[in-house]
Amino acid sequence: ADYTLMAIGVRANVENIGLDKIGMELDSGWIKVNGDYETNVSGVYAIGDVIGNPCLAHVASAEGVHAVEKIAGQNPPPVNYEAIPACTYCKPQVASVGLTEKKAIEKGLEIAVGKFHFRANGKSLASGEFDGFVKVIFDSKTDQLIGAHIIGSEATELIPELTLAIMNKMTFVELKNSIHAHPTLSEAVKEAIHDAYGEAIHK
Repeated sequence: ADYTLMAIGVRANVENIGLDKIGMELDSGWIKVNGDYETNVSGVYAIGDVIGNPCLAHVASAEGVHAVEKIAGQNPPPVNYEAIPACTYCKPQVASVGLTEKKAIEKGLEIAVGKFHFRANGKSLASGEFDGFVKVIFDSKTDQLIGAHIIGSEATELIPELTLAIMNKMTFVELKNSIHAHPTLSEAVKEAIHDAYGEAIHK
C-alpha cells in the first residue's frame, strides 16, 4: 500500500457554543439526553454525533425523526440500536448489522451460523465481481436472526433486508421461504440463511 488512513475516533464538537451558559449537562464530552433525545434543558433536544456513538448519518436521521415526532405530540417507538447497519464504502464493500459470532457467544447465546461465498453466485460471476461472502448468525434456541455480515459488491445495498429481519425478530423459517429473484446478488443472502441450518442447495 502507498497510504494508510488512521481513524482514531470521533468526539462531539460542543465547545464555545454556549452550552455552559444554559446549564446543559455533558457526559464524557457528549450531550446528555433522555430516551426521546431531550436534554436536561427543557425543550432543547440533541441528536446525532453530539450525543455519542454510533456516530452514523443514518442513526442521526432516525434520532431526528423520533425527536421531531415526540415534539409534535406523537408517541414514536424508540430507535432500535440493536439493528443499526454499519457500512464501509471500500472495494469490496463491507456491511454488517447486529451481533458478531464473538459477541453472541460472550452473551451466552447458542448460535447457528450460515455462510455463502459470492464466487458461487451467478450474478457475481456474470459481473466479474465475485470476492466476498454473506454470513448470518441465528440464535439457535429461538431461531431468530441476530447478526449478519457481508463483504462484496453492493454489500451496503444488500444489508437492509437483514436489518429488517433483525428489527422484526424474524426466524429462520420465515426467512428461508422468501423467494429471491434470479440472477441477483441477493440470492447469496438466501443461500447463507439456508446454510445456517444445513439446508443449503448450492455451495
